[in-house]
Amino acid sequence: MKVADNLQTIKDTIAKACVQSNRNPEEIRIIAVTKYVSIERAKEALDSGVVDLGENREEGLTAKWDALQDKPTWHFIGSLQTRKVKNIIDKVDYIHSLDRLSLAKEIDKRANRRIKCLVQVNVSGEETKHGVAPEEVRPFIDEIKQYPNIEVVGLMTMAPYTDDQAFLRECFKKLKSIQLNIKQLKLEYAPCTELSMGMSNDYRVAIEEGATMVRIGTALVGEE
Repeated sequence: MKVADNLQTIKDTIAKACVQSNRNPEEIRIIAVTKYVSIERAKEALDSGVVDLGENREEGLTAKWDALQDKPTWHFIGSLQTRKVKNIIDKVDYIHSLDRLSLAKEIDKRANRRIKCLVQVNVSGEETKHGVAPEEVRPFIDEIKQYPNIEVVGLMTMAPYTDDQAFLRECFKKLKSIQLNIKQLKLEYAPCTELSMGMSNDYRVAIEEGATMVRIGTALVGEE
């Protein structure tokens, strides 16, 4: 299927989710996850009206950035090894996977501007998932104050891959609650207005529970 057709289907679903939750579709940012597709397919996404591209590996981001430069807004959404920060820091607009202080220290050291970061939270408690434990989010963000090149714009989570919508909803509600608690602190270095949650299989539920960024790969650009 053409990306344009997929994008329209996704926008229609977002519109329905926003009606259900009394939200404005303009609040939702669609991030096309292009990790499994070619540079040509990523270009097709941009030509279809997609603005934001997400990559989860340094090699994938670098290759696509070399081809597309700053045409899209770039999101690094995967687990980021500290030693690879230097390779992406000048290319990304957002890092969705800030999950440890050693990574924060390296981002701060390598950046020549303030980097918009989202703290990754392991809401579900799965051992296979990266992320800060929910009860550690506030202390973790307090520590980020010492790194002037980092702005915590929001929180991110990877929900379990399941058809259990009640459990998914519970995970998303929990992240929303944590995000609101941080936002209410009115921290200059951590406005925490964004919620990056929801992928191809669960983005509608995520939007109904407050997502402002959805990371969609298969349903938007497919797999090649």
